[in-house]
Amino acid sequence: MTDPPRAIIHLDLDAFFASVEVLENPAVAGKPVVVGGRPEERGVVAAASYPARAFGIHSAMPMARALALCPHLVVLPPRHRLYHHYSERVMAILHETSPLVEQMSIDEAYLDLTGQVPAWEETVEVARHLQARVRNEIGLSASLGVAVNKLVAKVASGRDKPGGLTVVRPGEEAVFLAALPVQTLPGVGPVTAQKLAELGVATIGDLARVPEAELRARFGRPGADLALRARGIDDQPVVTEHEVQSISQEVTFSRDLADVEALRRQLWHLSQEVGQRLRGNSLAAGTVVIKLRYADFTTLTRQMSLAVPADDEKEIYRAARALLDRAWQQGRPVRLLGVATRSLSAPAGQLPLLLDSSVK
Repeated sequence: MTDPPRAIIHLDLDAFFASVEVLENPAVAGKPVVVGGRPEERGVVAAASYPARAFGIHSAMPMARALALCPHLVVLPPRHRLYHHYSERVMAILHETSPLVEQMSIDEAYLDLTGQVPAWEETVEVARHLQARVRNEIGLSASLGVAVNKLVAKVASGRDKPGGLTVVRPGEEAVFLAALPVQTLPGVGPVTAQKLAELGVATIGDLARVPEAELRARFGRPGADLALRARGIDDQPVVTEHEVQSISQEVTFSRDLADVEALRRQLWHLSQEVGQRLRGNSLAAGTVVIKLRYADFTTLTRQMSLAVPADDEKEIYRAARALLDRAWQQGRPVRLLGVATRSLSAPAGQLPLLLDSSVK
């Protein structure tokens, strides 16, 4: 006997931040709405409603550019606490449906119903029920994909937005993917897409026809993975918990900073926020990283190991300041400054910390 096909759902909330704002303020319903930073502070678009997207506006676009495309754009500041509240309500519905829920971000998650439904087709009805509950009980639109694995379910959820439900039945994975642009495949970014274009690959079907040996020769071990994913093969499990890999905070200045004391003040504020988040997650950091972006967009990162993992903002700041003093070209205007912590673990005893001298 063969194992029954897996039953995976991927749910993606449509234009989440902007949709929450419209829900909270019905007066802007149907209008082009974006959430993000103010243009005079060189803010960027964090989320755009579908009416805004009709003007060519998308996330990560400079807000000034978005306003140039749509002068009557409704620009709203982000309210992250509010978005987390709505996200928790959606995730609660998912957890009522299955114990196997993997939340990937604030607005997307996977469910594994394998073994929970008598027949695979019933997964589709569960997905419809979930979509209706999110719409009726919370007021948000969600797009869902149903497939035998996470890879195909995620691609499927993006095929009919907003409010779509795309089903890829067992055995249809390769056919479903074949005509889609190769960049649609999760993990294929611009650099990989360019390398694939040099091989004559434009669609996922093209990629599936490239011999695995050729992909291995071109990309190494990841080439074999590309060959599998192009055929819709993916055995990644739905994981209910993820370890936090890093905690970071950064700021883009409304005006470039070239004064060392001003930069150090900003560094202290960033270190405070990172320290608070570490303690909130009961974590300590073994590595501190700073990120510098100059006015000409040249970006660099530097990191330092700590003798003992720390969750205290003073220790994080000491390391970050040492890195800044070594890395920053004195007097050169800085556009963005960031502090990150990595090598996270449970906090140890509160011992005095000695900074490692290694800088990468």
